[in-house]
Amino acid sequence: MKTIGLLGGMSWESTALYYRLINEETRRRLGGLHSARIVLVSLDFQEVEVLQDQGDWAAAGELLAGAAQRAELAGADLLLICTNTMHKVADEVAASIGIPLLHIAEATAARIIDAGISTIGLLGTRFTMEHEFYKGRLEKHGIEALTPPAADRELVHGVIYEELCVGVVKTESRQQFLRIMDDLVQRGGQAIVAGCTEIGMLVDEANTGVRLFDTTRIHAAQAVALALE
Repeated sequence: MKTIGLLGGMSWESTALYYRLINEETRRRLGGLHSARIVLVSLDFQEVEVLQDQGDWAAAGELLAGAAQRAELAGADLLLICTNTMHKVADEVAASIGIPLLHIAEATAARIIDAGISTIGLLGTRFTMEHEFYKGRLEKHGIEALTPPAADRELVHGVIYEELCVGVVKTESRQQFLRIMDDLVQRGGQAIVAGCTEIGMLVDEANTGVRLFDTTRIHAAQAVALALE
């Protein structure tokens, strides 16, 4: 099995999910006591969040590129950025290393296409919902991405940073997310993309009849598949 490199800590709550999901998928595929070969470089999310807030994506790209290089030097054969938002600097990270970067939006797009779906509702941080780095990737595959109105985008963003990233899961926030998801479906979304790696902490398909693409699970499963090729 190849060694999977993880750039984590953004937030560590979802990085912990990556670690569990990758090992569960490895055990499912290989059986016995098998677990995944993993190199984890974990960043201080406070430093990253400040750069996000300042809009200093160049500095953020340099920070993640340095972390990616450390993961490669530690023996990683492929790399995952364990956050949707920081794929805004994915090209800079990929250019800084000599190993493949598995892009979370590409992995998700492949699943959406396999499901025969062409229009999705996208939830995530305001960067993911409003900037083109993510929606543009989906659109290149013929997938239309609908996003909530401005007030709901702010609500979703706030729940992610103020609650989920610090391990807080509130019933009222789940109800708000389900309302927003239903609205996106009413507008034509055939499914919802949980385009933030923490959203799976709050909602899953057990909470709703809407088809839900959990990007954390998709990314982790694709990483194991690639590592076992």
